[in-house]
Amino acid sequence: MAKTENEGSPGLLDPDAVSRGEALGILARLVVEGYRVGEHRSPFQGFAIEFAQHREYAMGDDPRHLDWKVIGRTDRYYIKQYRQDTNFVAHVILDASESMDYGSGKITKMHYGKALAACLSYLVLKQRDASAVALIDDEIREYMPRTDNLGKIHHIMDRLAAYPPKQKTKLGQCLLDVARMIKRKGITILISDLLDDEETLQQGIQRIRFAGSEVIVFHVMDPAELTFPFRGTVKFIGLEETGVLETAPADIAKSFRQEVEAFCGRVREICERNGCHYVLANTATPLAETLSGYLVFRKKSVA
Repeated sequence: MAKTENEGSPGLLDPDAVSRGEALGILARLVVEGYRVGEHRSPFQGFAIEFAQHREYAMGDDPRHLDWKVIGRTDRYYIKQYRQDTNFVAHVILDASESMDYGSGKITKMHYGKALAACLSYLVLKQRDASAVALIDDEIREYMPRTDNLGKIHHIMDRLAAYPPKQKTKLGQCLLDVARMIKRKGITILISDLLDDEETLQQGIQRIRFAGSEVIVFHVMDPAELTFPFRGTVKFIGLEETGVLETAPADIAKSFRQEVEAFCGRVREICERNGCHYVLANTATPLAETLSGYLVFRKKSVA
């Protein structure tokens, strides 16, 4: 299984993906807790933006917010409350384990994942929301704290580009660790081939969802993993110390494809059961198509 990522690989910020993404935007589906005024629904109520409800006047309330029309009709004192909008923090989690270093074509799953993480971070920052990025394998290896400064995208890309995938996967445990670091309701974006124990993966997703954050899962797969196109006698060298297997692919192709299809179905079901969006990201599909296709779907689901 060839490793094809090298210095000649395309850049992380795909211009087409960024252009399409900017036109579509990333809106929060759920209530989020930001730290400044933005475009997304906040759980807190204030006195600006959009009317939400009336509340009976209490000692200490600002009399400027009294609704005189209601007072005139009811002879009771009520103030106006408004929905307060805020920004969100997107935690972008990239699986940087060794299994992501596989690629049957021009790019590896790792490079595709890095480019997806870079483009998503850029889009989030460009719309004045905030992004934090974590690189994980069997633990959190790199963590770039929350920033809403678009200029930091260069730092994010440099860190993404420099990291070599080489360790085993403990995806579920890492998600639990990241969940402890998330202080506000926001959006968590997981980019991974999900090749780990499905029960612990579900536990990690559930922990993040329990805290009130939305979860989006980009399931990155190489086309050869989906179609198993190999012929003749092939020696498969496993990543993450899974050993070596020499076999005739024709003998196992059908069962392999069935197993992969069932695996993708199970992780999709885990996501749907926990209210998460699941996106199968085939590295043979241009990144712009994968990202814009999801954002179009997302825009419809938010509307």
